[in-house]
Amino acid sequence: MSSRILVVDDAVFMRHLIKNILTGMGHEIVGEAADGNEACEKYDELKPDLVTLDLVMPNKGGLDALKDIRQKDPKAKVVVISAIDQRQPLMDALKLGAADYVVKPFEKDRVQEAIGRVIAG
Repeated sequence: MSSRILVVDDAVFMRHLIKNILTGMGHEIVGEAADGNEACEKYDELKPDLVTLDLVMPNKGGLDALKDIRQKDPKAKVVVISAIDQRQPLMDALKLGAADYVVKPFEKDRVQEAIGRVIAG
C-alpha cells in the first residue's frame, strides 16, 4: 500500500537517504522539512499519511513539532528517526504520540519494518 509521506530532518543527506528507502518501498514523498516549524507548516499544507521526524533540529525541535502536529491531528502517524539513543527523549516522543522510533545510524530493514508496521496500523 502506497502512502504519502513527509520527511523531516535538518540534514539533507539524511532526508535523501530516508526518501530513497521509502520510495523503494513504493511510497510517495509529498514533502520535506528541515526544522520543526517547517514540519508543522508542511503537515498542515500537505496532509501526509505519515511523517518521519528527527528530534534534534534548529529553530523548533522534533518533540515540539510532534506535540503540535498531534494536537492539530490526534490521528497523525509519526515515526521518529533520530540519533538520540537516550531513553528519556525517546520515551517522551512515544508519550507525545509517536508510533515508533528508529535510532540513527540505522539499518534499511529497521526503517522499512517501522514504516510498514505503522502504515498497516
